[in-house]
Amino acid sequence: MELQIEQIAIYGFTAIIIIVVLVIYIWKQRRESKIVNIKISQAKEDGLHEPVSLYPVIDPYRCIGSGACVDACPEKDILGLSNGKSTIINASRCIGHGACFRACPLEAISLWIGTEKRGVDIPHLSVNFETNVKGIFIAGELGGMGLIKNAVTQGFEAVEYIAKSFVKDPKATYDLIVVGSGPAGISATLAAKKLNLSVLTLEQGTLGGTISTFPRSKVIMTSPMDLPLYGKVKLRETSKSELLDLWNSVILKHNIEIRENSKVEEIKNVDNIFHITTSLGDTYTSKKVLLAIGRRGTPKKLNVPGEESEKVAYRLLEPEVISDKKILVVGGGDSAVESALLLADRNKVILSYRKSAFSRIKKKNADKINAAMQSGLIDIHFNTNVVSINQGFVEFKANESDELLKWENDMVYIFAGGELPSQFLKNIGIEVSTKRGEAILKHN
Repeated sequence: MELQIEQIAIYGFTAIIIIVVLVIYIWKQRRESKIVNIKISQAKEDGLHEPVSLYPVIDPYRCIGSGACVDACPEKDILGLSNGKSTIINASRCIGHGACFRACPLEAISLWIGTEKRGVDIPHLSVNFETNVKGIFIAGELGGMGLIKNAVTQGFEAVEYIAKSFVKDPKATYDLIVVGSGPAGISATLAAKKLNLSVLTLEQGTLGGTISTFPRSKVIMTSPMDLPLYGKVKLRETSKSELLDLWNSVILKHNIEIRENSKVEEIKNVDNIFHITTSLGDTYTSKKVLLAIGRRGTPKKLNVPGEESEKVAYRLLEPEVISDKKILVVGGGDSAVESALLLADRNKVILSYRKSAFSRIKKKNADKINAAMQSGLIDIHFNTNVVSINQGFVEFKANESDELLKWENDMVYIFAGGELPSQFLKNIGIEVSTKRGEAILKHN
């Protein structure tokens, strides 16, 4: 009898512990859900809930609510847990690191591009990065992967696939020609060298591609990554010069051939050999081609009077040498915000943005620009459009208003994005379609 009473007591105590744990768990889950739902409501109110680039989509049937994806995201407050499931909060601030995709223990996350409201033009690619034109591959930003780590990974994986079934052809001078020397192009070139493919890289500008056009003092955010022939690169925040120095050292060490200022003008397939012609008039032959170029082939223009004047620029290279100027920065993305912040210490800066709020910038940039706006360091005019650019002043006006705002001005920097090199791709025969919500990276 005493044994039975003792067993009942043990069972009862165990049941109480289980109930207490369940109550705490449910209370904590509800509390977290409430906080996340408030953040989602705020994000919708601020216009931050609609994705603008690569973003995660969660399969609720696979998600177990471990929170691994939430913890893995370096941007924070992109994902949260609501009712025991992962959910997206500030979708427009997601910049496609893919850390959540890799961290999910049950592969419940895929990375999508485009939405029903906002389509994104992207070339047709197979799972192995090959376009509809056999033998031509795409990696990096042009294929939807703009971040450094993701682009580096794609460049390596694309070349790894090419090498698996590669058969040399004596009619081709090179086994592979890589077009572009940004993160994807550098990675692809190093991978080709590692896998014993003869490779040439053609770059329309200088080493680094788009990165070479960044301001020298710009902080570049990335994640630790594996670079072929080098190994682990343990960087989270770096500078343009540090990154380019790293690439230069690896290239010199392994005798990599990169030809700068060689813009590819034409790619033709002649008897299964690609003939690549550059702006310098040179023609090269290759068995395979990897396009590692950016999406912003040509800067978008405002198409307003005076935009052709010498005071207008579309990139900022050396902000440290500019001082005591009245500068207008146009745009609402990271490039515009970062440039305005870099210039504000030694100049008077106005930032004009056509929308009512910044909806697609990194959280660090959002915090910095909000602080600059509140302190009066930068004068920000939302809902405005530039009307004309003149010798000593600029004119812009508020949306849906005829009132002109006039401001004395020395320099104008325009960051309105860029246009997909559609004609170049069309001439090659590569098909481009508008994605309105489609997975471009998912688990097999």
